[in-house]
Amino acid sequence: MTILLSDPRVLAVPVPATDEPLVTLPPSYGPARALVRAGLADRLAEASLLLPAGIDLRVVEGYRRPTDQLAIIARYSAEICALRPGISADELDRLTSRFVAPLEVAPHVAGAAVDLTLVDACGDALDLGTAIDATPEESGGRCYFAAEDISADARANRDLLASTLEAAGLVNYPTEWWHWSYGDRYWALITGAPTALYGPAYVADAAA
Repeated sequence: MTILLSDPRVLAVPVPATDEPLVTLPPSYGPARALVRAGLADRLAEASLLLPAGIDLRVVEGYRRPTDQLAIIARYSAEICALRPGISADELDRLTSRFVAPLEVAPHVAGAAVDLTLVDACGDALDLGTAIDATPEESGGRCYFAAEDISADARANRDLLASTLEAAGLVNYPTEWWHWSYGDRYWALITGAPTALYGPAYVADAAA
């Protein structure tokens, strides 16, 4: 059974204080130059070394400001309400969390998550089945990592992405094939770690 970020068990994971900084990923991960926790950056570097020659990671987003997180929540919640008139508040929270995390547990706001894909030697994206950030409704559920209605190439590329990132210690959010994290509350719950490593981060901590 898929554990969603709205699950109370995620919020129950303790988060100790940390001063680990945000760092800017190097250009080798693409033009986004995303900010992430230093520990996550180290693990992305480790994962990159595990990929076959001619294939690289392309990170499109890392740290996200709380205001940006809230804006995505508001926008997607409105889409769900339009599709499901009369939906209960609890069900709305559950369905919304398939695509965007509640603010208090959001891995991106902790600087602990990346949205990423695979690219070839020319920098062209490989087939992963859907665009990054395709909602469950837009993609017909193909955004789920384990979706069956994708091509054989997309399945092979998802499996390569997973084997590489899991070997480096990251976990996937199963409703979004592109979302991987390390050190946040969701990561702690899935891996059995006693605490998360990172709570909300702040851009002021970032290294240029």
